Amino acid sequence: MKGTEVLADAFGRIRDVVHEAVEGLSGEQLNARVDPGANSIAWLVWHLTRIQDDHVADAGGLEQVWSAQGWADRFALALPAGATGYGHTARQAGAVRVDSGELLLGYFDAVHAQTGQFLRGVAAADLDRVVDEAWDPPVTLGVRLVSVIGDDLQHAGQAAFVRGVLTRRR
Repeated sequence: MKGTEVLADAFGRIRDVVHEAVEGLSGEQLNARVDPGANSIAWLVWHLTRIQDDHVADAGGLEQVWSAQGWADRFALALPAGATGYGHTARQAGAVRVDSGELLLGYFDAVHAQTGQFLRGVAAADLDRVVDEAWDPPVTLGVRLVSVIGDDLQHAGQAAFVRGVLTRRR
């Protein structure tokens, strides 16, 4: 198995967890917070999608799906257009609200499609290409993609946990 195939498999697993966490929930459930400082499923999935969109687009020289496909307008959040959720306060996280899972999953699936298309064009040697020199050591494409996978899986797991808490409260 090629390294890029392993990465594609990992991104596919994120997709599976995200869909399981979101599908069938109401807007009220997606926006619910288990306490005032906790993140909602809506924020968690929006954030992990924004990070994947931002980082993969940057590494691949692509336009973000968020702006290119009009998702920023569809979400109409009271946040700066380039916000990804990184460093959000509890108040900012609470501003990420959705009416339905279709909006979250539509954006996620569009980003997932762009990530998959990008990965199909990546050769093994490309994974050693430096994509961010702001770190010591500089970050390669392979390291950046693994970082996105790790972050996304953590947040997808958190969303699944919140779903379990909310659905057991009935």
